[in-house]
Amino acid sequence: MELESVPGVGPKTAEALRDLDDPVTSLIEGDVEAIAKTAGVPKGRAVRLIRNAQRAAHGDTVEFLATDRAQQLYRDLIGEIQGFAMTATGRARLATFYPSSSPDRIEEARATVTAALDTAVTEEALSALRAVAPLEPARGVQIRDRCLATGDAETAARARNLVPELSVETVGSVRDLAELARGYSEVVALDANFAGKDLANSITVDPTALEKPNELVPERSLAFAGRNRSSIEAAIEVHRTADLEIAVELTELERLLEGIDQDGALTGDAELTRLRQACDDLDVAVSTGESVANDQLKEAIERRDVIVEGADLLTMAEEGARVESLLDRELADELEAASTTAIEHVVDTLGLDADQRADIEAVFPARPRYPIERNQEAYDRLEAALTSARDRRYDMLVRQRAATIETHRDELETLVERALQYDVEQALARFATERRCTMPTFTEHGIAIEAGRPPTVDDDEVEAVTYETAGVALLTGVNSGGKTTLLDLLATVVILAQMGLPVPAASALVQRFDRLYYHAKTQGTLDAGAFESTVQEFAELARADENSLILVDELESITEPGASAKLVAGFLEALTEGGATAVFVTHLAEEIRDEAAIELSIDGIVAEGLVDGELVVDRSPRKDHLARSTPELIVERLAGRSPDDEFFNRLLEKFDDD
Repeated sequence: MELESVPGVGPKTAEALRDLDDPVTSLIEGDVEAIAKTAGVPKGRAVRLIRNAQRAAHGDTVEFLATDRAQQLYRDLIGEIQGFAMTATGRARLATFYPSSSPDRIEEARATVTAALDTAVTEEALSALRAVAPLEPARGVQIRDRCLATGDAETAARARNLVPELSVETVGSVRDLAELARGYSEVVALDANFAGKDLANSITVDPTALEKPNELVPERSLAFAGRNRSSIEAAIEVHRTADLEIAVELTELERLLEGIDQDGALTGDAELTRLRQACDDLDVAVSTGESVANDQLKEAIERRDVIVEGADLLTMAEEGARVESLLDRELADELEAASTTAIEHVVDTLGLDADQRADIEAVFPARPRYPIERNQEAYDRLEAALTSARDRRYDMLVRQRAATIETHRDELETLVERALQYDVEQALARFATERRCTMPTFTEHGIAIEAGRPPTVDDDEVEAVTYETAGVALLTGVNSGGKTTLLDLLATVVILAQMGLPVPAASALVQRFDRLYYHAKTQGTLDAGAFESTVQEFAELARADENSLILVDELESITEPGASAKLVAGFLEALTEGGATAVFVTHLAEEIRDEAAIELSIDGIVAEGLVDGELVVDRSPRKDHLARSTPELIVERLAGRSPDDEFFNRLLEKFDDD
């Protein structure tokens, strides 16, 4: 199937969808997220494209829902089922189910749904599902201390597209590379002509680097894990609590996320934390070390009585010696102790190791000077060493963790995808359970429903209905007796059955129809123009064949009763000739029967009587039974209250004559 053959897929959309590995399969299998993201369309449109693709794949060219009322019922049913899903993705995927006249499509959906009905559901799994969402790519990663270098404009454009996190610099010579190395800690040259040149250690030549973008920017993998952390953790919990199978240990996937925050930064590594703290606190620690050492030395000096003999004083004056020599001679031990105090303070505060202690000793050499001050050159070397150690540690950890994440990338995607699919399955299972649904059986002709209830109505509000019909039937009954509700139930059962879904009944036999026509009750008598349009519409409908289901609610309301009876009778005659299945709700059953040139089946929803002003109704229609009207019941009740009242008895006789 060509993409452009799918209704709604134009050249621009088709071009965008070709970025998918297999766009046709993604459409047919209902990958709503992939279609929406790749094509840059809202999920609602993605759902429509998926339905269109499925129709095209199954040769399903006829619109099953032929009227506004039928389409509204379908939307209500989808909304009802979606209410059981815990994720936006689950709700979108449920919307890809549609009523079809294609046996292949129906059986395909039935197989999926039948398997889903056995889904085990736990409250823990439902709670965890709320946080599951499709995995998102890393965003906002920007690396300042690394760059890519090339002399080729096409390669540069490709690099900027594949690795937007890095700067891409244009170079033409080794000298240009060397200049870049002064501003970046790492430079990756993409041109093979730089190989074998005498380059700085921070320059790597790798013409294949763009084939491994995640290695160029390992931070991307950590950002991916951080951004999707809550969804992955929730999916892991769904697998545990719902006992879903997966070909990897869940604890192994949990370890991937350890020490990665939501921004993709590494945390939790003791050595990295130590080095970060040391870099951040180095200046303060050294300054405090200076103060502590000077306080100690000052106190020592104040306690000492230093006697300088005359000969020594002359020597110092003649040789230009300074007080440092005196300090060195008289307070050598105190100077060394004070320097040691400064060193110990910095080492203890920053948690420096043995190698770094040697560096800090150079910062505080035991030299004869007061006040004690840091050796700035040694300090700068220590600061650079700590920064380098921190960066090396971070880079090593990032690359190790990124490699591990990428090794398990497919498993992470499978984990989340399976959890999202579970949401669809549990929604179908809960819908079937809570709405007392069962999978229907397809039959050759007609509909038979046992103990059915419309799923969009609270079970406590409507009693179960049993009804069967084939061919053309008139449905009679008192007002508010449940005639319209029964039409809704018939339409609901057929729509769900042809979506491949369970139906709200103890059992159901359903013909596989090509089209469903459901005409709701018209509000008020139509004017001449509207009446003419309606008759023309029904003239088209009269040509419906045996594969059509037609449900009509009080067609007689479009004009005066006498004319309505004639119109409906003629319409039913045409439907009978075509072999369609039809149910017409009417209050003119006798008049229509008298006008019809064929035998018509009249079914009745029987009102047993009035109790405290409320109708008592058996809502399962009786076959070949003309139901009594509400006025007859009221007159009967009045006559019963006043048996000697001639007026009420006369009225009751009028109904009995009928």
